[in-house]
Amino acid sequence: MTMVGAFFDDLLDRTVVLGYSRLGLAVRQQLWRAPELPAGALAGRTVLVTGANSGIGKAIATELATLGATVLMTVRDRARGEAARHHVLTVAPAADVAVEVCDVSHLAAVRSFAADLLSRRPRLDAVIHNAGVMPEQRTESAEGHELSLATHVLGPVLLTELLRPGLTPAARVVLMSSGGMYTQALPVDDIEYRRGHYRGATAYARSKRIQVALTPLLARRWPELMVAAMHPGWADTPGVAQSLPGFRRVTGPILRTPEQAADTAVWLTATNPPPESGQFWHDRRIRPTHYLPTAHDDAAEVAQVWQYCAAAVGV
Repeated sequence: MTMVGAFFDDLLDRTVVLGYSRLGLAVRQQLWRAPELPAGALAGRTVLVTGANSGIGKAIATELATLGATVLMTVRDRARGEAARHHVLTVAPAADVAVEVCDVSHLAAVRSFAADLLSRRPRLDAVIHNAGVMPEQRTESAEGHELSLATHVLGPVLLTELLRPGLTPAARVVLMSSGGMYTQALPVDDIEYRRGHYRGATAYARSKRIQVALTPLLARRWPELMVAAMHPGWADTPGVAQSLPGFRRVTGPILRTPEQAADTAVWLTATNPPPESGQFWHDRRIRPTHYLPTAHDDAAEVAQVWQYCAAAVGV
């Protein structure tokens, strides 16, 4: 990318509305043409995608299938998963696509699922942690953790830890984060969001901030893997329609499609050589984790959050 292109790309990122919408994506595509992923880029590889029954997750699964991957669509509800699988096969009829069932917020279920999966599929090449929730009221997982934290942080960490024996060298691990994390500081003193008035959107953004803050640490913990967090921009998905109807009414005309929102996650999984591990990505570029150049996540606070999460999942 040229210096002029980089300048406008960064400017789009700071405007938020332009950078996160389909408008920003269109401008970026004019600024630089990212090379197309080659046909068969994922042939012979197996990729697990959580939250794959709708929205961005289904779009990710569909694109992975078109690139030749064996796709494990991991969902909570098998019937919805099978409907999504049918959609994928209408686009990629020759693809190898299977439905797996696991509630990633339920840590005991994650343990059972990982053991069973490795007994049947001992080799995995990528895991995309896309499953997401935004409850209106504070809700706890089966083990008593705030549901956003359990779904977006604890479950993905535990599942990756348990699947490591089956993950190939340089396998990709992608955490689907959110630009909303920019609005939140690391909640080091209230990780489970027990204090104050609970808002689902705030809980969602807080858990995504934790995801992004832990990504460099996880990259060091899993040095044989490529670990990335990314945000998809603003996308028109069933989750947004259900949880943020007012936001969707206002921004609907400029929201990205699920396919556009899925692009970076697919690219991180399929591109070669592997992207730099431990980074935060949007529209195929590394992004800052804070907008203010002087802001950063305190290392001691990140370590404290990690210690809590590690103890919660038992690693």
